[in-house]
Amino acid sequence: MKTMDKKAALLALAEVYKDAKPALKYSSPYELLIAVILSAQCTDERVNKVTAELFKKYSTPEKMITLSAQELERYIFSCGFYRDKARHILDASRDILEKFSGEVPRTVEELMQLAGVGKKTANVVYSVAFGGAAIAVDTHVFRVSNRLGLAKGDTPLKVEAGLQKAIPKEDWSKAHHWLIWHGRKICHSQKPACGECPLAALCDFCKKKK
Repeated sequence: MKTMDKKAALLALAEVYKDAKPALKYSSPYELLIAVILSAQCTDERVNKVTAELFKKYSTPEKMITLSAQELERYIFSCGFYRDKARHILDASRDILEKFSGEVPRTVEELMQLAGVGKKTANVVYSVAFGGAAIAVDTHVFRVSNRLGLAKGDTPLKVEAGLQKAIPKEDWSKAHHWLIWHGRKICHSQKPACGECPLAALCDFCKKKK
């Protein structure tokens, strides 16, 4: 995709998804962190149902670590990979208490020091909770970026680097949500709705299909 086409694609995404916002429900940086950990290979809708119950009693790291792994697993079972997620949540909660005086750290580098927190999760929390400039590359962002030609890459880190070059820094966090919602609504993994796509004329994937 040429530079002019990338700009046009970003303008189109900004217009179509101007009201895009995070789908996960949370009321604190800690709740957002836990929700993002649970969202791995799970829908935001399911996560919101689980956290609605979980956060009634366990909305802080102090409260969370009063749960045993088995008790937490029962709360989050329907999110999938519940054993790993329970371990990550409890270990990250302890790290917050022991390493960061009970406060969720505010930088990507420090967030990645928490157990079970990788670059994507750190970017989401940094961007959404603290207003930092970051592009979290989940499966939707990865797929849409490659298909459109905004950023080509075979790993999330390569796509992230490409998006950072293609998108003005002040738009990184907003573009993250544009790309996610485009992936959810139109650019599906198996059956993308290319006929309905407002970016079809600019899309490398659509051009190859034709």
